[in-house]
Amino acid sequence: MRKSQLQKYAKLLAKVGLNVKKGQTVFIGAGLEQPEFVAMVVEECYKAGASEVYVEWSYQPVEKLNALYRSLESLSELKAWVKAKWEFKAKNYSCRLFIESDDPDGMNGVNQEKMSAARRALFPQIKPFRLALENKHQWCIAAVPGKAWAKKVFPELSEKKAVEEMWKVILKTSRADGKSPVRAWKEHNAELDARCGYLNGLGLQYLEYKSANGTNLTVELNADGIFCGGKEKTLKGRVFNPNIPTEEVFTTPKAGAAEGIVYSTKPLSYMGELIENFSLRFEGGKVVEVKAEKGEELLKQMVSMDEGAGKLGECALIPFESPINQSGVLFYNTLFDENASCHFALGHGFNECLKGYEKYTDEECKKRGVNDSMIHVDFMIGSRDMEIVGITKTGERVQIFKNGTWAF
Repeated sequence: MRKSQLQKYAKLLAKVGLNVKKGQTVFIGAGLEQPEFVAMVVEECYKAGASEVYVEWSYQPVEKLNALYRSLESLSELKAWVKAKWEFKAKNYSCRLFIESDDPDGMNGVNQEKMSAARRALFPQIKPFRLALENKHQWCIAAVPGKAWAKKVFPELSEKKAVEEMWKVILKTSRADGKSPVRAWKEHNAELDARCGYLNGLGLQYLEYKSANGTNLTVELNADGIFCGGKEKTLKGRVFNPNIPTEEVFTTPKAGAAEGIVYSTKPLSYMGELIENFSLRFEGGKVVEVKAEKGEELLKQMVSMDEGAGKLGECALIPFESPINQSGVLFYNTLFDENASCHFALGHGFNECLKGYEKYTDEECKKRGVNDSMIHVDFMIGSRDMEIVGITKTGERVQIFKNGTWAF
């Protein structure tokens, strides 16, 4: 991959993803797969005005060894030095960038019951720090090729060629393969803004989903809910793009208000393992039955992580002909696959999907219908024949999606 194009991608992450401003502190989380590219991003952040840039490196094989050999008690303890790091970040975070590259199968063989128990134990210890950060800093998730990930996606190619091909599809689907990725994202954000504006003017109360694969689900929306997409703003008005790539227009539905069944249309990579060909049945707004050809036990663990894990936290609308779907590539990575077609998310909802959310406390947002959970897991449901009808507060039925794409 040409260095000049990678530099444009690095600039995109710093200037559009994070939108780093003068004097801000940047934290970058990355694996060991592409250190040269991470160095490019660090430099672009400094060029954008960052005062400090910290990089936290991770290595999935070591994470797996910790999961295999450490006790549940050890994994469940928030060590003093880890707590100090969270406290430091809560005080000093301005921008944080997550660069994904992990192997989708990299945690196979780990005791997932132990890991789920450890996550449940750690979550209440970490939650106060996360709440201190929510909507107060710029953040972005992006990706670079990992060798094992690239071979998973392109098994017929050599490792070197698979990584090269992975770079091509990451840059193309991230709108970072042209002369001016920054300009391309300005245009893309404008289009998503227009979609949100139309939907927010309809006064929708319900969304009905139907597909020939058996999906038949009705979701109730929050009374003062809004659709968002593309760029977001911090409470201080700093604009950023949390996901590169993104194709979605999304909202947070009313917690505990969904009825019917939904079928997945792509595999879900969760906790380093794959869950495939699964369905979820909702009654009273909560998952009451799960089925999966692969990973069913892991799926059951996921929806029972806490009281809100089996409820919906997000409804995302994405046309079936999105650039990611058109690529014909199955990424085995939620950042990309969730943007191939419509998806839902189980678990935590978004306060910013409530009109005037900045006036409310986190607890008040939950009372207004935003789901609360320690997880937020996106799974893909979009299909070529997906039909979505919106029902307004006055009972009018409005076609939102027809044959898998926008009806307006």
